[in-house]
Amino acid sequence: MDHLRYANVSPDAQLEALETIIRGEPLVRRVLEIARDFDLPDWLIVSGAIYNSVWNHLTGRPFGHGIKDIDLFYFDDADISYEAEDRVIQRGVAVFANLPVPVEIRNQARVHLWYRQKFGRDCPVYENSKQPIARFASKTHAVGIRLMPDDTLFIEAPFGLDDLFSFRITPNRTMVNKETHEGKGLRAKKNWPEVTVIDW
Repeated sequence: MDHLRYANVSPDAQLEALETIIRGEPLVRRVLEIARDFDLPDWLIVSGAIYNSVWNHLTGRPFGHGIKDIDLFYFDDADISYEAEDRVIQRGVAVFANLPVPVEIRNQARVHLWYRQKFGRDCPVYENSKQPIARFASKTHAVGIRLMPDDTLFIEAPFGLDDLFSFRITPNRTMVNKETHEGKGLRAKKNWPEVTVIDW
């Protein structure tokens, strides 16, 4: 199986391939449908569930291989209290209850409030759910998808998709995220030996 068949092709061809793969992946497709009905403001399914699904498809591995959870971003700056976010999270527990993996829901409008305590450094105040994707530790992981009301897919990929389709985990040095980049790279190599991790 040629797992690199979409590497170095045109951006349009890579977008088409990503959409085809995601639509054919039952878990991610179901999460997108539920999230659309849940209808959080400015929501995106991001990161692992997307790139893991692509790598599974291209290497012939089973659906869901390596997916330990699904990240759902939303953006609501009307109330950035912990309590408001927690109410959304608790609603989500019931909405996504029948899935085989948990869905981690986070309001990107309040990331700056807890980021320093968790990571030891400041984080900018985000203005939407797309901005934090551009600051992921690895460019490869910077992909978000939303299922639109007309069933089209909105795809946010600030660094393009070639790293993803090249099985290449490339550092994103916009923030000091070396540890996260290396940790995710090690985990990826265990699940997909085809992956190459570029040094920070």
